[in-house]
Amino acid sequence: MNRRDGIVAYVLVVCALLSALVSRATESFTGSWTLQRSDEPGKIHFALIHRQHGNNSSYESDWSPSAFVGLDVTKPGKQEVKFTITRDAGRFDCEGYLDNGEGAGVFHFLADSKYGSEMKSMGFTGIDEEKQFSMAVMDVSLDFAHEMKGQHLQGLNTDKLIAFRIFNVNSKFIQELRDAGINVTDCDKLVAFRIHGVTPEMVRALHNSGYQPTEDQLIAMRIHGATPEWMAQLQKLGYDKLDIDKLIAFRIHGVTPEFIEKVQTLGYKHPDPNQLIAMRIHGVTPEYITAMKSRGIKDLSIDQLVSLRIQGID
Repeated sequence: MNRRDGIVAYVLVVCALLSALVSRATESFTGSWTLQRSDEPGKIHFALIHRQHGNNSSYESDWSPSAFVGLDVTKPGKQEVKFTITRDAGRFDCEGYLDNGEGAGVFHFLADSKYGSEMKSMGFTGIDEEKQFSMAVMDVSLDFAHEMKGQHLQGLNTDKLIAFRIFNVNSKFIQELRDAGINVTDCDKLVAFRIHGVTPEMVRALHNSGYQPTEDQLIAMRIHGATPEWMAQLQKLGYDKLDIDKLIAFRIHGVTPEFIEKVQTLGYKHPDPNQLIAMRIHGVTPEYITAMKSRGIKDLSIDQLVSLRIQGID
């Protein structure tokens, strides 16, 4: 049996196991799990699948083997397994089957009765059964909540704690940003930084180049691909004094180093940034300029070429 067929076979067993747990589900959550080898050394790829209100929710990531108490994934061959995953928010009791360290089964979640009140004492409210389950899956621990509380962030609440764990916003990341020269206190901005890839290294590189970007500009730069490496290409072409909004406009409209080089080879040395943007907006391409010259329309300025395109002259 190959790896994929083995996993499928174990998932079928889940149905039988899950029916045995339904009678215990009144005070907890039940669902299924799958476990596979991870591409990351020293990790296990683990997924939890939970059905609630007719919808399936799946949580999967690479976990440390130490999270699975009572599980030995190094044991060869087929084996029936029972193991637990303990979080501050509750405990997952798991059972199922493994074949050479990979398999599937069912879980039974038992919520910790003190977790909600302990979180409430720190100001984190609105934790119902479903949210506590999610917080257990994402390992929103009491220590993590206390740690984030100490960062004095704007808009910090229970949902933001969950988002922080999903996107790996932690005190180390926040401090590294501060060390790089930007003090981000807005929770939504921190999550957006992680989603779009704003790193301390990026902030530091921009500061070293003389830029002082805002949080929104940093996010926009990542969304549109205005990276320090791309900026260095522009600098080689003489565009080393552009403000950040202009750089973002270049990316939005497709003003690339390659485009600039082609325009310059046609006799337009160092066009103004606004002219380059206008050319891209109105479709004044190197091919268009070459076509005009082949028809005897030569020595036109960039502004004249843009005007021709606006008037629909092809």
